Amino acid sequence: MEESVIFQWSVIRSVLSILQWWAFNVTVIIVNKWIFQKLDFKFPLSVSCVHFICSSIGAYVVIKVLKVKPLITVDPEDRWRRIFPMSLVFCINIVLGNVSLRYIPVSFMQTIKSFTPATTVVLQWLVWRKYFDWRIWASLIPIVGGILLASVTELSFNMFGFCAALVGCLATSTKTILAESLLHGYKFDSINTVYYMAPFATMILALPAMLLEGSGIIEWFSTHPYPWSALMIIFSSGVLAFCLNFSIFYVIHSTTAVTFNVAGNLKVAVAVFVSWMIFRNPISYLNAVGCAVTLVGCTFYGYVRNMLSQQPPVPGTPRTPRTPRSKTELLPLVNDKLEDRI
Repeated sequence: MEESVIFQWSVIRSVLSILQWWAFNVTVIIVNKWIFQKLDFKFPLSVSCVHFICSSIGAYVVIKVLKVKPLITVDPEDRWRRIFPMSLVFCINIVLGNVSLRYIPVSFMQTIKSFTPATTVVLQWLVWRKYFDWRIWASLIPIVGGILLASVTELSFNMFGFCAALVGCLATSTKTILAESLLHGYKFDSINTVYYMAPFATMILALPAMLLEGSGIIEWFSTHPYPWSALMIIFSSGVLAFCLNFSIFYVIHSTTAVTFNVAGNLKVAVAVFVSWMIFRNPISYLNAVGCAVTLVGCTFYGYVRNMLSQQPPVPGTPRTPRTPRSKTELLPLVNDKLEDRI
């Protein structure tokens, strides 16, 4: 009886953690799109900078004041030698996501983001000459095919936004690959990651944001009918961005990798549907099919990764320079649980 109650509570906690993660993730995306489209605040660098500032403050409060999570100590030398390069890529990744969101619909942007597993596998194969099981490559076919179909049939296609989202996928993959080498020895969670990287990202982005968008923001402030209300919405998006990081911290400790993979792909579908309900961007039948195929491909990819990770190494396999030492070496370095930070 007691075991049944514990199991039921575990299931309830997992469901609640996924729902709150969905809520924060979709809300951040919708609010950001609202800022760019409805408030006419077309300054993605500044929006990203606000997110970094709010996340820096939030992480400090959670770790130093509330002590919800213990601080992972990092050597001062490692902060510049290892954390700073990660923060640079991290900053580029977030900025490109917001840039793409300014120019293309949420549905199309979310579909392109699903291309990240493919870019990660290809980068590791090209740069590290890493061997992958044929099933990993096969699982990427529906992802690539779905994105191609969605791109060709996108009714609100914008080349600049498309390229920003695609390069953002490459930045996400680069961040994942760099984390394997630069952050080796440090067991970062999402809160500690934000605690160290968000201040660096703010420092990196503040000057470009002021130089490139400062005059435009002044003009927007003088011409917008309700600037102070709009600024409250912009800063609230920064608070929501930090809450998203905290929700990731919670959901990681409440779900399995398989559950998270399925929930992550369903989250994209929820974001696409909610954004369409609000912004009513035109979506053709073939475009919806392309998005669906991509999400099914991502789910299949996650299933293949999980299946391979649980298989023992095959004994007696002849060793070559490209032969993996174990089944874990057949897996791409994609940390699905930390993809949505900030």
